Amino acid sequence: MTSMSHHGDLRAELETLTTEAFRPELSEIDRLPTLEIAKLMNGEDTTVPTAVAERLPLIADAIDAIAERMARGGRLVYAGAGTAGRLGVLDASECPPTFNTDPSRVVGVIAGGPTAMVTSIEGAEDSRELAAADLEALALTADDTVVGVSASGRTPYAVGAVEHARSRGALTVGLSCNAHSPLAAAADHGIEVVVGPELLTGSTRLKSGTAQKLVLNMLSTITMIRLGKTYGNLMVDVRASNEKLRARSRRIVALATGASDKEIEDALAATDGEVKNAVLTILGDVDGPTAARLLEESEGHLRAALAAAAR
Repeated sequence: MTSMSHHGDLRAELETLTTEAFRPELSEIDRLPTLEIAKLMNGEDTTVPTAVAERLPLIADAIDAIAERMARGGRLVYAGAGTAGRLGVLDASECPPTFNTDPSRVVGVIAGGPTAMVTSIEGAEDSRELAAADLEALALTADDTVVGVSASGRTPYAVGAVEHARSRGALTVGLSCNAHSPLAAAADHGIEVVVGPELLTGSTRLKSGTAQKLVLNMLSTITMIRLGKTYGNLMVDVRASNEKLRARSRRIVALATGASDKEIEDALAATDGEVKNAVLTILGDVDGPTAARLLEESEGHLRAALAAAAR
């Protein structure tokens, strides 16, 4: 196929995508006052949660399948190019400080590698082979999950990542912003959040990016809730790696227990600053080593450990 005909085919394909649609009513947006443009953009953004809401049952099904595998030691891997890849890396990088997960448990893989986080390496998105090579380095198993992320739902890197993961027996999720996408079709769980045409034609870092961020927030956060990384809505697995987080740790123990400042300090001292363990020593009336044992036996679920302490 000649380069000209290839580009013609790709252009024709893009013109069929909702995310790439041109909106003639916005063709003179650049002539509007700044506040009017901001109002238009804000109005566009308010439609995104509704589009996500329409896919909640699919999202919940995917989360349950992910959590089941992660409970067996599996990993959650995001794979994408450009904005979609950056959002995956962002979500993965925030799991260790929020949930005290090992950095290898939730991983973001982006076409073009780490450099692509800050420099546009858009050509990398065109290679399924590159995705397979990047994931091959992770030695996927049946307990792992790979989430391919692509606004268009046709990005070769994201589709290739899902296809490679399926060939290795891993669970696959395809997150796209167009209906009937190749990405969703290739995955065990297809999630298509159709947000419609963008304010700037084809600029899928806008509504599509916001939709992807919302869904990735759900995939990681609710999976971690299912894995016992929280107690109610408290981040009891938070890693206290700076002054703000140390203060937050004390506040979480206070909210969970209602204990005095001295009790909280004593409990955190007895548990090497581990919030979940400290809460258990106070509410379960056990010492530090017993708290650690009970949490290990309950696979980190604080409610189960509290029930065991009460027996």
